[in-house]
Amino acid sequence: MHSIDWTKFFIGEEDWTFLLEIGLRTVVMYFIILIGLRLLGKRGLRQLSVFELVVIISLGSAAGDPMFYKEIGLLFPIVIFGIIVAAYRLTTYLMAKSRKFDDLVEGKCVYFIIDGEFSINGFNKENLAQDEFFSELRQQSVSHLGQVETAILETSGNLSIFYYPDEKVKYGLPILPTLFEQATEKVREAGKYACSHCGNVLDISPVKERKCGKCGHKKWVAAINARRIR
Repeated sequence: MHSIDWTKFFIGEEDWTFLLEIGLRTVVMYFIILIGLRLLGKRGLRQLSVFELVVIISLGSAAGDPMFYKEIGLLFPIVIFGIIVAAYRLTTYLMAKSRKFDDLVEGKCVYFIIDGEFSINGFNKENLAQDEFFSELRQQSVSHLGQVETAILETSGNLSIFYYPDEKVKYGLPILPTLFEQATEKVREAGKYACSHCGNVLDISPVKERKCGKCGHKKWVAAINARRIR
């Protein structure tokens, strides 16, 4: 059994002096990244849209290799950083001047809930599962859609929720798992029921089958009007 070459194990084919060079390269790239992010401005640091995420990944990629590979000079990542920052500033300038260009780059905010019911068109535009959306709402202490006046998916990916005041809470679709899983096509007792697909609330008498006039689906859940617990 061969003995382990611990020097090669820890530093590979290079000698110990390359550690000093790595340290100096890392320090230089650290300050280049710092300056680059500072030049991006506060807007780029406040949130990460898809566009801004591309910029950050590009900066990280340009910074990584020069730290480890001695054959890559530091002038090249500096040029790359300059181009990325310049492209970012030009893009943000054009976004500020043109609403159409801004929508093209960052997209538009999407309404998910309007007046306590799902916006079907909004859901069709985004790749967001209903369970995932329910989870987001439950984390904000929402137990049914009647508590929510409006919910908007922002271009940053954050969810903005505007609630009804307690005295205006409506009957709505329950999003608690134990209640939502009771969705059924057959309504046995008269009462207020919410469509499990769109949240449309109707007064329904006992019936074997009832189509939702808003979305055409047939499963219903007994609607509730509990106030939100904060």
